[in-house]
Amino acid sequence: MCSSQIFFLILFMLIIIVCNLELHSGSSNRLLVHGEKKNHSTALFLSHRKLMIHGSCTNRDISISQSRDSNSGIPQYIVQIVNTCVSGCAPSNVHLHCGWFASARIVNPRTFKRLSYDDCLLNGGKPLKNSQIIRFTYSNSFMYPLGLKSASFC
Repeated sequence: MCSSQIFFLILFMLIIIVCNLELHSGSSNRLLVHGEKKNHSTALFLSHRKLMIHGSCTNRDISISQSRDSNSGIPQYIVQIVNTCVSGCAPSNVHLHCGWFASARIVNPRTFKRLSYDDCLLNGGKPLKNSQIIRFTYSNSFMYPLGLKSASFC
């Protein structure tokens, strides 16, 4: 082996050691970690955003957003709920915190239904498929704060 080959071999080994240290410390924000077990997570870090690709979905994979839609008459609000899990079991029996939710405009009860105070059922309890978006509009004088209460995961 010539000296340049030895140099590159040592440099390559140092890079592997440094990468291995960053992998264990979690300090890198551009790192791909791959789990070999079925239930292990694979995390991809890009520009301080974390995309989780894993074997099972969690509460954190259900995104809830809403915005005001109209300026005249009774205000309308558009609610959008998305399953951001890209693999694994789809959440079902999704319940939201919703207070005394009511709407002057009819909301399809198969999409969103208040069962009791602060308990609303999403999608009739059926699973939210990967990347599925549930969208509905309601009318009220104020925006109801909506948040995930519970969901069933495999």
